[in-house]
Amino acid sequence: MTSSHYLIALGSNQRHAAIGSPRSIIAEAIARLKRSDLVVEAVSPIIGSRPVGPSSRRYANAAIIARTDLDPAELLGLLKSTEAEFGPRRGQDWSRRVLDLDIILWGGGLWSSDRPALTIPHPLMRERSFVLGPAAAIAPDWRDPVTGLRLTHLRHRLNRFRSS
Repeated sequence: MTSSHYLIALGSNQRHAAIGSPRSIIAEAIARLKRSDLVVEAVSPIIGSRPVGPSSRRYANAAIIARTDLDPAELLGLLKSTEAEFGPRRGQDWSRRVLDLDIILWGGGLWSSDRPALTIPHPLMRERSFVLGPAAAIAPDWRDPVTGLRLTHLRHRLNRFRSS
């Protein structure tokens, strides 16, 4: 496979005993990804966000653009092993977690696989300001292959919808 670009979202809402706050965890995760099979080409600012679902803990979120020769399934494996380095993921969806890494977009367009379970673009990205904000900061002209809209347009639509 030739080298591809990926947009990856990072999130954390739980302290780590050795690393510290969720913001520190995001920074450390980016540093570890830079030492892996990825070339990290852009890093968004780290933002704070309200939780989705039953969690009461605020999140730290960011996004990166990375280039790699890995296909989407292989990259997912790398991201899941990186998450595991920060500790086990416990509880239900949207509960507390030390680190969450998601592939949001891929330069190759659409991807869907049952094994491992992976859909690109991420099915919920259009509904999540904590993904679209950091993503649009570093990849404003990237397009959602489903809607054809740029990330900045998706972010604007979501913000307008939420404020009405």
